Amino acid sequence: MYSHLALVSQTPNVPGWLTQIVAAAMQKQLTRDFFPIWGVSATINAFDILDDVPTGYWPIIIRDDIDFPGAAGIHLDANKEPFGLVQFANTWTLTTSHEVLEMLVDPLGIHLRAGKSIKPNQGRVQYLVEVCDPSEAAQFGYLVNGVLVSDFYTPDFFLPMPATSVRYSFTGAIQKPRSIRTGGYISWLDPSTDEWWQQTWFSGNSPKFVALGKLNAAAGSYRTQIDQKTLASRTRPSSLRGLPKKNPMIVESDKAIAGCNAATKARARALKKSIDQLVRKAKASRPRPKGRKAG
Repeated sequence: MYSHLALVSQTPNVPGWLTQIVAAAMQKQLTRDFFPIWGVSATINAFDILDDVPTGYWPIIIRDDIDFPGAAGIHLDANKEPFGLVQFANTWTLTTSHEVLEMLVDPLGIHLRAGKSIKPNQGRVQYLVEVCDPSEAAQFGYLVNGVLVSDFYTPDFFLPMPATSVRYSFTGAIQKPRSIRTGGYISWLDPSTDEWWQQTWFSGNSPKFVALGKLNAAAGSYRTQIDQKTLASRTRPSSLRGLPKKNPMIVESDKAIAGCNAATKARARALKKSIDQLVRKAKASRPRPKGRKAG
């Protein structure tokens, strides 16, 4: 499967040059980090306006006005094609990476994997495949070209038991199967009752189990329905509202982007100088046309 994604900013807080830098970083994440693990190939390009996005591309749109339950996240249009909405905050690149990776693994938000429940005495259940949720917090992300991107779990995340020398998430933040980190969560269906459950870790020193009740399979994406329920009952500062400016990951990302910008500007100046020298040399070596002799 090969997908094409489009990154579009509809907020003055994210100018066009920045969407291009972020798209380049996420392309590197997809090609270097994600494809070898999940075997999913994709391109991601930045566009100035939504009208410029070619047919067949899945758009990811950054806006200022979607900070409420059910708006942000991945949705399906009238033709059942996915698109993403990202609320602007100083962690918008982390959220965008999160949405991109989950969109690529499961565009429709309905893919389930069977396994033993992490809830005691529940038996086998079906986990919703959301590759970034268990370690979605900024502290478990990493930098690509100075851009903060999301950690993601590997297919081994669903192994029945821990094993040695197994990578459960790209950064290594997840250290055993079907487990979550602070700020993360995991969702599953209990087939015996047709009810959905979550384990969440949004506060306190340990995760807790949350009953979500039944979902309507005819309504489409399980992911969208779960997001509506989950977001209605909690705050997600790491994705929707951002983090304090002095947060270590934000500080590190800002410094890294500044350093990358300085390096790219220096390289651009050197490249322009080389081009100018080539042009001058080419002009100097060009034969001059001979003048006509007077008759």
